[in-house]
Amino acid sequence: MGQLEDMNMFIHVVDAGGISRAADQMNLAKSAVSRRLVDLEKRLGVRLLNRTTRKSSLTEAGRNYYERAIKIVDDVAELNALTEDANSVLEGTINLAVPLSFGLCHLSTAVDSFIKQHPKLTININFSDGQVDLVEEGMDLAFRIGVLKDSSLIARQICPIKSILCASPDYLKKQGIPKTPEDLKHHQLLHYSLSGSLTWKLTDRQGEQHLINISAQMIANNGDFLKNMAVAGHGIIIMPTFIVWKAIASGELVPILSDYDPPQLNAYAVYPQARYLSQRTRVLIDFLVERFGDYPYWDREIKIQ
Repeated sequence: MGQLEDMNMFIHVVDAGGISRAADQMNLAKSAVSRRLVDLEKRLGVRLLNRTTRKSSLTEAGRNYYERAIKIVDDVAELNALTEDANSVLEGTINLAVPLSFGLCHLSTAVDSFIKQHPKLTININFSDGQVDLVEEGMDLAFRIGVLKDSSLIARQICPIKSILCASPDYLKKQGIPKTPEDLKHHQLLHYSLSGSLTWKLTDRQGEQHLINISAQMIANNGDFLKNMAVAGHGIIIMPTFIVWKAIASGELVPILSDYDPPQLNAYAVYPQARYLSQRTRVLIDFLVERFGDYPYWDREIKIQ
């Protein structure tokens, strides 16, 4: 086993937070990873990790080795990418973390098209609405929607994500159509719990912001579930158009308060800044930007500008 492979192995162990998880990510036996780590330390003549039964932590020498190893491994990867034929076949694995609803509704067909173009690639997808730790989980890339807070990540915007207030025709017939944001206080509201707030924010055409402290009848951490509850007549939702566009196009849901806009979000491709981005991952990001763009197809279908 060469020095570059040992560096890669050590980086995996540090990023994963321990030998067991690193072994799982590399599809190796835990004993094999542990043995290679011991051999590396013997060859270097220093201890790189303080190991306990529960976790590992870097020694000072280990931190220096880790930081320099990352640069060396990334430099080699970049050199290889620059040397390879630009038209060479993409191979290897892309580890991708995506939100559940968006992944199922829109990435399924996107990944299908992408893999047909690059059949030798393997896509390993983690579906989760929570924020996955990319480094710890060994992810190359994440598709995230919202406001980015993690400054340790590099982000590229994929497309705008617009939201809309809507309800079923039956609900509005029974309960009436709200004319102002304040009217929402007298309606049954369905709330997405991962938004992190019990306040709905709406902005009118004059730029004035309206804050509505809500008392939701139903709270859930999945947008598709809330959409289904709204279609069934249980109340009003604020939901991204990529979730409700088909229900609006079919008339199962009706937009309301169209002169008031919820905050606009964006979808991003994010990846750790301390890593060289592989050619296959770059190609996937370019593909997603081209596929969704500044005016995604779901907004075009319901004419949301």
